[in-house]
Amino acid sequence: MHQAETVIAVGVAEAARRLGLSARTVATLIARRELHSRKVGRRRIIPIAALEAFIKCDHPTSLGRDKFAEEDATSKR
Repeated sequence: MHQAETVIAVGVAEAARRLGLSARTVATLIARRELHSRKVGRRRIIPIAALEAFIKCDHPTSLGRDKFAEEDATSKR
């Protein structure tokens, strides 16, 4: 009988697929340290726990496309 393997980390492309984002956006989040990752050789891996923590985090991202920040700035005028 084969035991089911539990995946504990994924690559950037798989992280992007799971989050519904582009790989470039995930790379930007990693560069801005908004998403925890680890370098293993030439590969970058993201722990599943980091993906879950990112989703649960209650802060707007600063990727320049924050709809709420734009609306807030417009309402203050």
